[in-house]
Amino acid sequence: MEESVVLVNEDDTVIGTMEKMKAHRLGLLHRAFSIFLFDKQGNMLLQKRAREKYHSPNLWTNAVCSHPRENETYKDAAIRRLREELGIETLLTERFHFIYKAEVDGGLWEHELDYVFTGIYNGEFQLNPKEVSEVRYISMENLDKELKDHPEHFTEWFKIILGKSRDKINV
Repeated sequence: MEESVVLVNEDDTVIGTMEKMKAHRLGLLHRAFSIFLFDKQGNMLLQKRAREKYHSPNLWTNAVCSHPRENETYKDAAIRRLREELGIETLLTERFHFIYKAEVDGGLWEHELDYVFTGIYNGEFQLNPKEVSEVRYISMENLDKELKDHPEHFTEWFKIILGKSRDKINV
C-alpha cells in the first residue's frame, strides 16, 4: 500500500495529500507527530531506527515519530503508531506543536508541522523489526553527554526538538 502524507499550510489547513517519498524529496510541509516516553524515574525512552528505514536508519531518536493519515487526528495516529512500532499502549498528553525543516540523508527533507506528545511507560515492548531495532531508557544527563560527544548518532528532528523545547517535554 502506498503511503501518503497530509500536506498543510502553516496554519495546519489541509491543502492535499502526496505520496510520502515524493513529499520528502520536495520538502513540502506536512503533518507529523513525535512521542516522548519516560519511565517513572524520568529516564527518556530512545528507539534505534531499523536499518531498512527510508531515511535516518540506525539512528537513535524519540520513542515514536510518524505521520497521521488523511482524516486521522494527531492523537489517534500517535496511539496507532505506539502499537505498530513498540507494541504498547499508554496515555499520551499533547504538549505543543511547531514547524521545522531539516535535511536528512538521501536528498530527503523533513518539513513538518510536528505535534509533540509525552507519556510514561514502564512495561515490556514488542518491537516491530521493520521500524525499530532496539530501545533503551537513558537519563537526561547521559543523553546530553551522548548528544554532545556523538551528535551523528541521533536523528535531526530529535536534536531540534530537544534543543528548542526540552522544558515542554519533561513529564
